[in-house]
Parts: sequence; C-alpha cells; structure tokens
Amino acid sequence: MTTQPAQAGEADEASMTLVEHLIELRGRIIKAGIGVLVGMVFGFIAVWPQGPIKLIDILILTFAPINDRFAPIQSVGTTEQFTSYMKVALLVGVILAMPVIVYQLLAFIVPGLTASERRLIFRALPFVTFFFLAGIAFGWFVTTPVAIQFLIGFSDSPLIQTQPTLSDFLETVSMLLLINGVVFELPIIIYVLAYLNVTTAKQLARYRRYAMVVVVIIAAFITPTGDPVNLLLLALPMYLLYEVGIILARFVPAAREPRTAKRNA
Repeated sequence: MTTQPAQAGEADEASMTLVEHLIELRGRIIKAGIGVLVGMVFGFIAVWPQGPIKLIDILILTFAPINDRFAPIQSVGTTEQFTSYMKVALLVGVILAMPVIVYQLLAFIVPGLTASERRLIFRALPFVTFFFLAGIAFGWFVTTPVAIQFLIGFSDSPLIQTQPTLSDFLETVSMLLLINGVVFELPIIIYVLAYLNVTTAKQLARYRRYAMVVVVIIAAFITPTGDPVNLLLLALPMYLLYEVGIILARFVPAAREPRTAKRNA
C-alpha cells in the first residue's frame, strides 16, 4: 500500500526533471539562435551584391571553373539568386556565432557546471573560434578546391558543358567549408570533456581502432558530395584531430575530484 504512492511520486519527479531539461534545451536553442541571427546581419552585409565585400563573387572566382566562352555559374530560377545569397549569409552567421553555439551545447550536455568549469569553457571559447577558422581555412585551401575540381572535371567529354547552377554551387562550397570548421572543433571538445571527467586520454587511446571506423562512417554520412575523394579528405583530418584531442587530454590536471563529489561539497 505504501510503495505505490512512493513509486508515483518518483514518476512525477522524473517527469518534472524531463520537463525541466526540455525547458533548458529550449532556452539554450533560443540563445544560440539569437547569436546566429546577430551573425547573419554581418553575413548579409558580406554577401550583398552592392556591398563592400561581395562574398559570393569571391567564392565564384575562387572555386568555380573559369571559362572564356560563358559565365562559370548560371542562375535558372526566379528566386535562386536571393535564396542562395541568404543561405550563404546564414552560413556566415553560424560561423560568427560558433562560440555561442559550442558554449550552449556544452552547458546542456554537462549540466550543473561549477564556477571553475564555467570559467574553463569561457577560456576555451577563443580556441573554439581559432580551431573553427582553422577548419574553414583548411577547407578553403585544401578540401574544397580538390573536391570541386574532381566533381566538375570528372568527365572531360566535349559533349558536356560544365556550368553549375548558383544554388548547387554555393550549397556544395558552403557545406564543405562548414563541415571542415565543425570537424576542427573536435580537439577542443575532447579537452573540455576530459577536464570535466567525462572521458580520459587512456580511454580515448584504448578505443583508437573503433574511433577510426566511426570516423569513416561519420565522414561518409556528412560528406555532401558522397564521392570517395571528399570522404578521404574529410576522414583523414578527422582522425588526426582525434589524435590531437588525445594529446590535449593528457595535459588535463591529474589531481581532479569527480564532478559529483565537487557538487556534494
């Protein structure tokens, strides 16, 4: 007789905890979205055709195959130019808001952060920006040019005229750059998780073989073009970044109390 009310009370407490987690998730998504919207304002300025930067023209001149006979990119839809420009502006907003997105993600994944742990995450935000920009640079100079040349130059038949549409070209370039930027965040995320006692360098080193398989699967899943060249160009740096994360995890102070003990204290 007495156990049933207790079980009902535990169920109510569990349901309230789930609701609280959902409320927290909603709040953090809203904060990350506000950061993206603020960054998108700067992205809109960067892509505006009459603006000072003209980012779309830079992307076309950098990655599109230049041909003297016709324009390298074509626009066939009525709204294609506007929507394509807005997608790139959104990408710029995500890039600029990446520190906010990473902080909100870590704060939700690892709840109940102490003051020292929050300070650690804030100190890691500049490195988050640095690694993300390093990934963008890697994609700009290495991954994206090779991928575009491979895909567009796959067939050199004189019967095929290579002239990608604006939306398809910008979507491919944007996704390649964004994926490289996100992948380069892996060492920072591993270090923070090791600092929070979620994982250790020994555990990460023990699962190297499994990590290699997971990296290939993830690279095959997130590669926007699906070709083996892009898969290799993405999987290789992902695994190397995993190794960099293991090295960084070894620099985590060894004498750290478990997080549960620190909360109880």
